[in-house]
Amino acid sequence: MKPATDELTGLTEPTEPTQQAGQAGQAEKTALTDPAVLPWLLAEQRDDAAPQQKRRTTAQPEPVAEPVAEPDAEAAAPPVPLRRNRDYRLLWGGAGLSLLAGRATAVAYPLAVLWATRSPSDAGLVGTALLLPQLVVQLPGGALVDRWDRRRIMLVTGLGQAVVAGVIAALLLSGHVWLWALLAAAFVEGTLGVLFQLAERAAVPAVVPPEQIGAAMTGNEARTRGAAIAGQPLGSGLVTLGSALPFVAAAAGQLAAVVCLFGVRGKLQQERKDAPRTALAAEVRAGLVWMWRQHFLRAVMAAVAVSNILFQGLNLAVMSGIQSAGGTEFQVGVVLSLSGAGGLVGALSGGRWTERLSMRALVIGGLTVWALLMVPVAVLRDPYALGAIFALSGYVGGVFNVAGGVYLVRIAPDSMRGRANSLAMLVGGGAMAAGPVAAGFALEGLGPTRTILGLSLAMAVTALAALISPALRRGPFAAAD
Repeated sequence: MKPATDELTGLTEPTEPTQQAGQAGQAEKTALTDPAVLPWLLAEQRDDAAPQQKRRTTAQPEPVAEPVAEPDAEAAAPPVPLRRNRDYRLLWGGAGLSLLAGRATAVAYPLAVLWATRSPSDAGLVGTALLLPQLVVQLPGGALVDRWDRRRIMLVTGLGQAVVAGVIAALLLSGHVWLWALLAAAFVEGTLGVLFQLAERAAVPAVVPPEQIGAAMTGNEARTRGAAIAGQPLGSGLVTLGSALPFVAAAAGQLAAVVCLFGVRGKLQQERKDAPRTALAAEVRAGLVWMWRQHFLRAVMAAVAVSNILFQGLNLAVMSGIQSAGGTEFQVGVVLSLSGAGGLVGALSGGRWTERLSMRALVIGGLTVWALLMVPVAVLRDPYALGAIFALSGYVGGVFNVAGGVYLVRIAPDSMRGRANSLAMLVGGGAMAAGPVAAGFALEGLGPTRTILGLSLAMAVTALAALISPALRRGPFAAAD
């Protein structure tokens, strides 16, 4: 979507210099649609605004009012609000339906297997097969998203997820629950889901102007949080009515998502220059090299990885603490649900925080708040008091995710956006696997109180490291290549 209409539409027979000026103006607008160059262009425009105005005034041979006033009026016209942006609404809604279906089946897979086979180990295997693509498919998936048509990727993967959900529903209705089939289906669905999410994340800047990237990322993060809150009870509730029902609902949701995406007009990436196609491994390696050169982004990703490890350990420690105090599974659910609700509110207000504070301030401030909130968790056992603390932590997480998403979109070129997102998701998601394992051993040796205090201390050290980090002190755009 272009942020403005064509210039000089009121002239019927433009002279040759006017045509050249119109082409230059079009080229300038095209450059402004690339978030990767936006910060530098804004700085250049602020410094050169007056000289450029002076040059335009002296170059005009006659004081003709219409050709000069009309482009300025169009340039000053505000962009279409997101709520009226048809392509963004369809992309947002289609991806939201796909996420909701995926969250529901993520709960339904292990529950359906557990109720059908009475084997916790089988349920754990299926759950692992569903999450395994988050680790093994991210890097090649990012390269494929940068190579292939992103709209087509979402359409194909959405249809594929609908087919997989339909096959599983048919198997469960027939009474033939084969473990190998469920493992294969879970892995395929997880793989298709990773590709869909990477393509959708990379496609957002193609349907919104640069000045609305923050609002778009706020809406996307709120949608993700909302899908997580609604998807888990939806999946578990439908399982109680029938093990196949969550998959029937997921198939319908994925098909509805595909219908929405069919309505998105135009390509969702910039045109690629005709260049010799390199091997997929080489493209993955190029993404790793690009990421390594982004010093600020590297430091932020390291902080995210550490905080994800610590929060996964905190969740397990809180579960253990509630159990040791005689609590129930429902109380654990209350705490986690309030955390998700806080994250949703944080996502909705994330755009305002990104306008008021720098990325460095958000990183250091968020880590510090998290460290302080962890301390009372060590001694509290009331689920509602814990839920309030977790809601505040989730709020900070929602704001942090919006800010990180906006920053990543602005520095990553369109041709690198899929790989940049895949690396960020790999580091953030892959780190989560280490948290429960480490916390489990610490809980057995130290108990919940000491373990949580240790996690709080580790978070404080992470905040201190971010404060003194040279990469973060240089600013978010100082090291972007």
